[in-house]
Amino acid sequence: MNKFEAVIFDLDGVITDTAEYHYLAWKQLGEELGIPFDRDFNETLKGVSRMASLERILELGNRQNDFTDCEKEALAAKKNEHYVTLIQDVSSEDILPGIEQLLKDLRMSDYKIAMASASKNAFAVTHSLGLNDYFDHIVDAAKVVHSKPDPEVFLKAAKAVGVMPEQCIGIEDAAAGVTAINDAGMYAIAIGTDAGLDHAKLTLPSTRELTIDVIHEIK
Repeated sequence: MNKFEAVIFDLDGVITDTAEYHYLAWKQLGEELGIPFDRDFNETLKGVSRMASLERILELGNRQNDFTDCEKEALAAKKNEHYVTLIQDVSSEDILPGIEQLLKDLRMSDYKIAMASASKNAFAVTHSLGLNDYFDHIVDAAKVVHSKPDPEVFLKAAKAVGVMPEQCIGIEDAAAGVTAINDAGMYAIAIGTDAGLDHAKLTLPSTRELTIDVIHEIK
């Protein structure tokens, strides 16, 4: 019998890939601030909260001391406004391969299903994807104090569905997220081919390989 009772998903890069929209939104803000950056730098922002991402961008341009906390909040809000505009066209066609079938199979197998996202737009995106009904609970960035790699968001998700952390499987595509899962005492599955994901218990090249059989086989 499988000892796991809940599966907790990250959103970006696991359920859907809105990373490109985040990149474009941050890139526009960066250009307005005179801080150009490339896709390689953008990779360092994966799984990181909005304010922490902004701090990294400001540090890149050596402008971390040029703004008050209030001004930084306004900059982060400006980025989010652009991001929200970009994701308005997200639909069920943007669900990553195999994910909807996995959610159906998890539900049929009586697993609790939760989401632990660094995005404050997790509810809106999940609704646009048509997947809300699969999730027992969604914890987004608005509900946590400490962003990934802190385990808080995963621990809150586990508590919300009434399952002990050691009985949870966490699924992530970012190194910070995998660290958060590990530090929460959960079983970490990483999606992707990045060498920085090697601290996960199991790494799969894409969501296509993430099936109910894989979940059932985890001991």
